[in-house]
Amino acid sequence: MGKSLSLDIRERVVGLVDEGLSCHQAARRLRISAASAVRIMQRKRRTGGVKAAAQGRPRGSKLDAVSDWLRTRVEAEPDITLPELAAALMDAHAVSATPAMLSRHPIHRLCFTYENIPHRDGEAAQAGPRRARRVAAPPDAEDAP
Repeated sequence: MGKSLSLDIRERVVGLVDEGLSCHQAARRLRISAASAVRIMQRKRRTGGVKAAAQGRPRGSKLDAVSDWLRTRVEAEPDITLPELAAALMDAHAVSATPAMLSRHPIHRLCFTYENIPHRDGEAAQAGPRRARRVAAPPDAEDAP
């Protein structure tokens, strides 16, 4: 996805058009595409401003509303698996969440990490559902990106 034009360029387009130039002439003078100049002027007429719209996915998650419940649930039952936590969330709050969503949201944001429970021979257990034990992250740990 490309970057938006700077606010300075946008305001200069509006200024040139207000002086009497066409959008195409203003675009040629500022060395931007004519389509960009036309869109800038359309935005100016529609909203009254030329500031670029926000790009990308909006911040936040549907899990923000149940974050406290997730924290207390994980603290109450530290060996709960993510699929079990997703099912409990559906039962308690009717919020559908995949284990991957839960992994990104509560585990990293609430400072919990996973530590695999080793098999008695030192390797990860192969039989049955894999479980991971939650270990509280140290206070100086940084959140994962």
